[in-house]
Amino acid sequence: MLWNFKPQLRAFRFVGHKAPIHDVCFSPSGHLIASASADRTVRLWLPSAKGDSVAIKGHTAGVRSVNFSQDCRKIITAGDDKTIKIWNLPSKKFQCSLMGHSNWVRSACFSPDSRLAVSGSDDKTVRLWDVDRHESIQTYTDHTAGVNKVTFHPDGTCVAGAGADKTVKLWDLRSKNSLLQHYPAHSDAVTDISFQER
Repeated sequence: MLWNFKPQLRAFRFVGHKAPIHDVCFSPSGHLIASASADRTVRLWLPSAKGDSVAIKGHTAGVRSVNFSQDCRKIITAGDDKTIKIWNLPSKKFQCSLMGHSNWVRSACFSPDSRLAVSGSDDKTVRLWDVDRHESIQTYTDHTAGVNKVTFHPDGTCVAGAGADKTVKLWDLRSKNSLLQHYPAHSDAVTDISFQER
């Protein structure tokens, strides 16, 4: 459902996926919506009453996460097939797979400059990727359970992971990728995390 909060306007209901939806996000420009589904597809929607969409297929299992690059030229997806995939957005063509996790990948996103990506998995690791070289350049093993969500700080200097181990962890990319902060403040799994821009 897409909601417009002006009282006189109604919500739009978009139909297309054939299984539960795990993730939804707006593009930074606001001109597209992406959704990731257990039906193994990602859909790109126009945010309008008509709700036209295009399905992107490439994962061999459910898709857990979808995110846009800041310049809206790429999307990154993560799924239960243990892979992260990168797609060219204007052409909607597959670009590459990032492989290295040994269990479901629950979250992936680009750095602010799109040169790096970060992913979190049920294998208890957070991985940092070089997007151009399509390879993992750092693996963080500080979580003791699956990682539900990962994100970059808006200035690109650190990454954060939210885990089923009830913690939030931050790693500094400027100082040998060391663990910067450890927050054991929750009483159950942490399912989401974001930074506030100032």
